Amino acid sequence: MAIPVIDFSKLNGEERANTLAQIANGCEEWGFFQLVNHGIPEELLERVKKVCSECFTQEREDNFKNSTAVKLLNDVVEKKSGQKLENLDWEDVFTLMDNTEWPTKTPGFKETMTEYRSELKKLAIKVMDVMDENLGLPKGYIKKAFNGGEEEEESAFFGTKVSHYPACPHPELVNGLRAHTDAGGVILLFQDDMVGGLQVLKDGEWIDVEPLPNSIVINTGDQIEVLSNGRYKSVWHRVLATPDGNRRSVASFYNPSLKATIAPAPELVEMANQELHQITYPKFVFGDYMSVYAEQKFLPKEPRFQSVRAM
Repeated sequence: MAIPVIDFSKLNGEERANTLAQIANGCEEWGFFQLVNHGIPEELLERVKKVCSECFTQEREDNFKNSTAVKLLNDVVEKKSGQKLENLDWEDVFTLMDNTEWPTKTPGFKETMTEYRSELKKLAIKVMDVMDENLGLPKGYIKKAFNGGEEEEESAFFGTKVSHYPACPHPELVNGLRAHTDAGGVILLFQDDMVGGLQVLKDGEWIDVEPLPNSIVINTGDQIEVLSNGRYKSVWHRVLATPDGNRRSVASFYNPSLKATIAPAPELVEMANQELHQITYPKFVFGDYMSVYAEQKFLPKEPRFQSVRAM
């Protein structure tokens, strides 16, 4: 079993209907799929790899060596307890947003990542337009919902998380990143070409998301599940710690504005009523959901939905 790999360029040709169906299947059956021929220039992707790797080695690696994760793992090994560090991630991570401080010591980092984020945001909107079409919603429905109901206003959140998972001497004792579903909307991941470790839970089995050079992995977050009234599910995924290599991961998130009200699309609620499906998703303000998520990220999502229902 492997997550679907989809040629995004075929949306513009004779195979459009088949490509739409492949994306619908990826959203409905997997919650994950890989896009190739997605329109992001390979030259830009090569620069992203270069500046992110250089940023880690020049600006981040020494701090990681002195991090809590390294110290706690060393303690466990010294004590020979064999106890796994369940509440810890073997990850170095920072987030890029338009209004935050970016790394400054890596040549070309800001210019490259600014260009990359601009391209990824455009790709995110194209992917959401395809989801609208597949769900039978008006074009721009998801984007408008994420922007707080405004057609033109750009209040949706777009962040980019740059992670490295250094080689771990005892990968059996720690997670790279604990299993979770993503809180937000559409996630676009540019993962390492060589070092694997990302896994998706499918039918009770953990499936590897195999590295595919210069592909973009798409997954759907909790807010897409709500807007689609459960047609598209956010799914559990995790990153394994590995004994060799240094996994690079650049994940961009197109999420609702914190003030946006999120609810199942009325058209999909009506369809579910006609088909006698039970409606289970509440209406809530995304900022309230994020407050709950901050406390419950690594727990099942259903209680989070119940918590915001009661707010």
